[in-house]
This record gives sequence, C-alpha cells and structure tokens, in this order.
Amino acid sequence: MGNRLSKIVTRTGDAGTTGLGDGSRVAKDSLRIETMGQVDELNSVIGLLLTEDMPDAIRQALTRIQHDLFDLGGELCIPGVSMIGEAQITRLEALVEQFNDDLSPLKDFILPGGTRAAAFAHLARTVCRRAERQIVHLAATEQVSDFARKYLNRLSDLMFVLGRALNKAAGSSDVLWVQGRNRSGD
Repeated sequence: MGNRLSKIVTRTGDAGTTGLGDGSRVAKDSLRIETMGQVDELNSVIGLLLTEDMPDAIRQALTRIQHDLFDLGGELCIPGVSMIGEAQITRLEALVEQFNDDLSPLKDFILPGGTRAAAFAHLARTVCRRAERQIVHLAATEQVSDFARKYLNRLSDLMFVLGRALNKAAGSSDVLWVQGRNRSGD
C-alpha cells in the first residue's frame, strides 16, 4: 500500500474514469463512485466535528466510526466484498442507548444548532442520511450489503443523539422548534 500511495498524480483518471479496488474502471460520475464520495464526505464532516471540544467518550466513538466509514468506502470500492457487519451495527445501537440515557426525553422537535459541535453533529447526520439514500439507490441496480445501509441508518440516529449530548456537555440546551412561530408576525 505504501508504494501505491507514494505517487499521488497518476493521470489515470484524466479521461473521466477511476479504478475500483477489483481493478475495474468506471466513470467518475457512476452511481458507485458517487456513493463512495458521499461516504467520504460524511467521514470528512465527522473529522471537522472532531476538531471541536467534546467529552472523551464521544471523541473515541467518533474516531472508531471514522474507521468504520473508511471500511465502508473500501466495501463500496470492491463490489461483492463485505467489511461492515452486524457487530458494527450493534456497537452503534449501544452507543445510541449509552448517550441517549443521559438526555431528557424530547417533547418537541429540535432545530440543528446550539453549540458549534452540536451543529457539526447535525450536519454529519444530514450528510449521513444523504449517503444512506445513495446506498439505497445504488442497491437497486448493483450489489450492496444490507449491513452498509443499516449502518448508515443507525449512524444518523447516533449523530442526532450526539448533537444533543454535545449541547448538554457544553452546558447548552437543545434549540426547540416552535410551531407557528413565523406565522405570528414576531
């Protein structure tokens, strides 16, 4: 791998194609490449979130998730290979429960925001949902593991909970949506 990554400019993609992990070449705008790009974007947004102050338990969870997302990208890069499985999904479910246990029950919808870290977590949630929709679209025509879709579904739930947990950790509260607020003329 080190030799492979030592040369960054290869010119092999100049004609609008890129190589998959199995050696095949596809158009850079193919559905599979678009899906891989959205998973990569999600990982980058989580990287941005990790630049913020946060409790160590959240930092450790997010770092592990970044590794999972890299594995998911590898899975998408090599059609037919599975790198995400039940264990990763179960871990996400446990994290949702762990971080949600310390939060007050929701009675209203919340708006993305509060602290900067929480806002980044909500951004990651929306990017995750987009990547999930893209995987569903890809799976309609190509082989994709069910675990990949399930993983992103659970991860978006976790990012919602982490947004709330990050607000709480910073001493901030959720930003509540007020139904009809803009109709009252305020």
